[in-house]
Amino acid sequence: MQAVEKNVPLQDPSGAESCSFKPGAPGPARQDNSSPEEQPPCLTEPVNDVPELSCRIGMDHDSHREEKVLPPSSLEGQAKDAMHNAFWDHLKEQLSATPPDFSCALELLKEIKEILLSLLLPRQSRLRSEVEEALADDLLQREAEHGDLNILRLSKCILSMMTLLCAPVRDKAVQKLDGITDSALLLRGIFQVLGLMKMDMRNYTLQSRQPHLREHSILHERAQFQERLSQQPGLLNHTTKWLSRAAEDLRPVPDAPTSSGAGPSPSEAASSPEPLSPAVVLSQAFLNLLLWKPDDDEEFPETLLADRARLRELEVQLRRLTVLASVLLVASSSCGGSVLFGSPQFVDKLKRTTQALTEEFDSRPEEAMLTVSQQVSQEIHQSLKSMGLAPLSSDNIASLMGQIQDIAHAQNCVRSVIDQRIHLFLKCCLVLGVPRSLLDLPGGLTLIEAELAELGQRFVNLTHHNQQVFGPYYTEILKTLIPLGQAPKTGVESL
Repeated sequence: MQAVEKNVPLQDPSGAESCSFKPGAPGPARQDNSSPEEQPPCLTEPVNDVPELSCRIGMDHDSHREEKVLPPSSLEGQAKDAMHNAFWDHLKEQLSATPPDFSCALELLKEIKEILLSLLLPRQSRLRSEVEEALADDLLQREAEHGDLNILRLSKCILSMMTLLCAPVRDKAVQKLDGITDSALLLRGIFQVLGLMKMDMRNYTLQSRQPHLREHSILHERAQFQERLSQQPGLLNHTTKWLSRAAEDLRPVPDAPTSSGAGPSPSEAASSPEPLSPAVVLSQAFLNLLLWKPDDDEEFPETLLADRARLRELEVQLRRLTVLASVLLVASSSCGGSVLFGSPQFVDKLKRTTQALTEEFDSRPEEAMLTVSQQVSQEIHQSLKSMGLAPLSSDNIASLMGQIQDIAHAQNCVRSVIDQRIHLFLKCCLVLGVPRSLLDLPGGLTLIEAELAELGQRFVNLTHHNQQVFGPYYTEILKTLIPLGQAPKTGVESL
């Protein structure tokens, strides 16, 4: 049972005495090819809750939820563990009594039955009948009254049903329960794994409903904005200014040299100022949002006000990645391209260390970088020594620490170059997509490829959803900004 308790989060019984449980949400039956219309009604989110659920799904194409696990050291986590343990200890006492007391066990079996039924699709009528028959309330009640309720036999039957209903990823967890002979521990394990199966079903249902929710979200948000626009004719003024600035940023500089030769690389294609099209202007406009100054918030585009908080999160993530990549670039240069930075384990350790020490970079940049410089130089010195390589000299260590500490300043040349390259990567993501952009990363960014992929995908998802909602408005505005003949026939939606 230890393996189950270690790997599976407990469900939340509301109290030991009442034996009342509130199960979470459901999980996918294996080999299920049913359409979304066949999903259990209880699993579908209310489509009318569009602002929170559908908008979030609209910007997260891989929407996925996980069981919340509280830190064991937290007060809430300790209280929850104490409550769980009290309930299961109480159940064990009841089943061990002479004669056994099945009151809590009956409540648990009723909850388990409801969970199993919630995992079934409407077409699975045979399994539904088997669950109803094996866990019939009146039958279990009569057996309990006569002292004949066989918890182990029922549990084995439940495990067989769980094997049929669980996703393949849960097979091992179900198999581990099969060897448990203690009735209370077995029920506890069953309830734990059922909780994960419910979460699997919830994620499966959300994913199957994503296209419908996304489309509903787009229409809902656009209708709401149109209603406001009809009441406030000047509602798009800031949006127009925002797009105008982006168009100006892309105006070709007279007599600017043009590149020649073979086909452009992804980075060159993303940074090319021609042709001036709605898609290119809009990409530049979205990129400018990550450079937005708080002082200009009064003129923030009206079409992106709902996304302001998410954009700020992306700004913070971008800034931290810039600092991280700058530290790694300075550190790798100090080692003269040694084998150290060819070791994924060493790089991952250095990245984790730097990320942990720069969490408060925004409020205390100089203090944060002082600590980073000390820790990074120490890690490099010790790693070189342990590998039998020549360690850094005292002068090299002092130089390395000084270069890392200077990253605290926004004007630092390394930080500026890295910042420009990350912005170029994000622009490339908007123009060409994340996978292709990763094929041609600018120098100095290869060590943070995974982090860049996450940032790029979040940025693309947000801008893509916003563009789908407000594309018609952007198209009309851009028609007035792009000279006739330069704009292609396709609209913004083609991006």
